[in-house]
Amino acid sequence: MAAGVPTRAPARDELIDRLRDGLERATDHLRARQDAAGWWKGELETNVTIEAEDLMMRRFLGLRDERLTAQTARWIRSRQRDDGAWATYHGGPGDLSTTIEAYTALRLAGDAPEAPHMAAAAAFVRDRGGIERSRVFTRIWLALFGEWPWRRVPAVPPELVLLPAWMPFNVYDFACWARQTIVPLSIVRALRPVRSLGFSLPELRTGLHPPPPPPLTRRAGWLHRLDLAARGYERVAARPLRRHALRRAAEWIIARQEADGSWGGIQPPWVYSLIALHALGYPVTHPVLRAGLVGLERFTVREESPGGTVRRLEACQSPVWDTALAVTALADAGLPADDPAMVRAGNWLAGEEITARGDWAVRRAHVPPSGWAFEFDNDGYPDTDDTAEVILALRRTPLRGHAVLHRATRWLVGMQSRDGGWGAFDADNDRALVADLPFCDFGEVIDPPSADVTAHIVEALCAQGLRDSPATRRGVRWLLRAQETDGSWFGRWGANHVYGVGCVVPALTAAGVAPGHSSIRRAVRWLLEHQNGDGGWGEDMRSYRDPAMRGRGTSTASQTAWALLALHATGEHRTPAARRALAWLLDTQRPDGTWDEPHYTGTGFPGDFYINYHLYRLVFPVSALGRILRDSAEEGR
Repeated sequence: MAAGVPTRAPARDELIDRLRDGLERATDHLRARQDAAGWWKGELETNVTIEAEDLMMRRFLGLRDERLTAQTARWIRSRQRDDGAWATYHGGPGDLSTTIEAYTALRLAGDAPEAPHMAAAAAFVRDRGGIERSRVFTRIWLALFGEWPWRRVPAVPPELVLLPAWMPFNVYDFACWARQTIVPLSIVRALRPVRSLGFSLPELRTGLHPPPPPPLTRRAGWLHRLDLAARGYERVAARPLRRHALRRAAEWIIARQEADGSWGGIQPPWVYSLIALHALGYPVTHPVLRAGLVGLERFTVREESPGGTVRRLEACQSPVWDTALAVTALADAGLPADDPAMVRAGNWLAGEEITARGDWAVRRAHVPPSGWAFEFDNDGYPDTDDTAEVILALRRTPLRGHAVLHRATRWLVGMQSRDGGWGAFDADNDRALVADLPFCDFGEVIDPPSADVTAHIVEALCAQGLRDSPATRRGVRWLLRAQETDGSWFGRWGANHVYGVGCVVPALTAAGVAPGHSSIRRAVRWLLEHQNGDGGWGEDMRSYRDPAMRGRGTSTASQTAWALLALHATGEHRTPAARRALAWLLDTQRPDGTWDEPHYTGTGFPGDFYINYHLYRLVFPVSALGRILRDSAEEGR
């Protein structure tokens, strides 16, 4: 340039200026939510079956409390749809079994059948086939109160707990959450206890006959016949063997109670274990039952509403998961490793390492223990997904060289399944045969490798310097094979294909897969094709059953952030599509720095049970905004 000619200052990028301000507000909000002990925990919101089953359990145990019942009933009523039904997620369609359970709970609370909201619910139930078409677990609850015959509940003999791990249908063929539920239900099914509701439910019946069994040309048809044989066995089961099986099942349950009184830190095995032990004769004053009942209070949320106090329950709590994601988000936002918030979080996470063997060791006995669970107390079931995220988080704290990272990495490598992928809780838990049992008509009952979990572990191994290790390369090959024909990946634990892409693309690029690789280009093209007109991304839970809904839904902060994280990993965060997404996030940000997100973006059981993680709407946008702002600043320099 000629001497004396002034240089032109680069034009200011107003979007980047807004991004900087939005990130600062979001970061301040996230930091303010940290507990003094170092952890974060957002509410884990599900559906009203959790509250309905809590009221039914208390009725069964003889622990009815008028004040508690009234508070819970207010919450259940507040979630009813205009058509009288209850859904399993925000904005979802009415669900038959959920509505039956909610209706029964409100009858327990004293709501009259002729009340308009109850009549509408009953009409919805009858229109969908009535109690006769409800899922097995709902019919088990009704059988506990004499509203469904036990003989018409599929068999689950307690003798299953006696089978060795190499035999089909042993309890370790089931995923950890399923086995913890099936063992207590096997006791309940064998004992067939009945208590009184104080009313009957004729208004929910249609008189329909059971649907015909599947044809013998299908595996499910043969397993249906096996169920009939198992029911026949129960009529002639040798009493000494049955008593032995019941005793062993009870011992199995008691051995797995956690320090906080829960079972696995999740609602289904918790309530069924309490019911099973009580049916065996354990009084509610027994230390095991007392601890279980007291522990439920920790999972209870109470709020004031215009109509009075409402009470709801978390089906689970996610402090380890939330803390790991929060640490990563704050580090992405530029918080230094020695910041007090990062130090406290790192120390708390390191102290939560699990050093005892759990059920996972049945198939990986040679692997030294380590890892992290999802919850405050769940020493029996560390999971690989949490462990991977904790590794990634601890590397952003002063503990990046701590021995705990070596132990956890060794455990992750040892938990790899034979096909190269990773399941969440167990290795090689993929015997699909059990999923066709008539008893298993609700939720996923096995834990095969999934794309999102495998991606997180590949990313963690790369961060640990193992990018070229055999375990990482096998994981990368598994991910490339698992890509859908449309370019996306199935999201097992998040909704759904947007989550899959948001997890896998950053992992593949971290593992050295070039942004120009055909798999990456197909994934990016899928994202761009599914961006909403407002600039965000969203995916409705219907995509788990309807392929046409993949990548379709109302824009949410968490799902938009997942897409941005994938685009950033490929270097496409400067594109018009990414800028539109950033603008959408900033336009929808609340004054306090977070985002509204009533839509559910977490998944418990694909197709059946969904979760709204209240911290997702904050941690993922902070990570996305932080990474993009950091790279934009470097490019500006």
